[in-house]
Amino acid sequence: MARILSIDFGRRRCGIAVTDPLCIVANGLTTVETSRLHEFVCDYIRREEVSLVLVGHPTDMHGNDSDSMRYINPSIGRLRKLIAPVPVEFFDERFTSVLAHRAMIEGGMRKMARRDKAIVDEISATIILNDYLQSRQYGSKI
Repeated sequence: MARILSIDFGRRRCGIAVTDPLCIVANGLTTVETSRLHEFVCDYIRREEVSLVLVGHPTDMHGNDSDSMRYINPSIGRLRKLIAPVPVEFFDERFTSVLAHRAMIEGGMRKMARRDKAIVDEISATIILNDYLQSRQYGSKI
């Protein structure tokens, strides 16, 4: 079976998470510089079977695209062309950074470690992927 790869897209770096081959559990994979995202995803897809690339869709409280979509859309458009026929979908990422910080606190992570934005990005990508998996399981978009 094929994995699902999730991206928490940022201007400087992107958090990456991935499912197990049965698409049951999401795990943080790494954080990559945004300038290396396309290369990383292409290399990963050459090594592992991937059925879907999921990208966090930043929206405001009313569900409208946030300003950051101005730089996300062109980059994801290029990624779609590079990895075709693997589909790329957007999925709501509201509050993932807040949830990531909460998970770090509840997990007992020290304050200095919680300041590492790369860890926050990786955890955010994992939350996006977990939310997507739950929405599939329960048949709705969260």
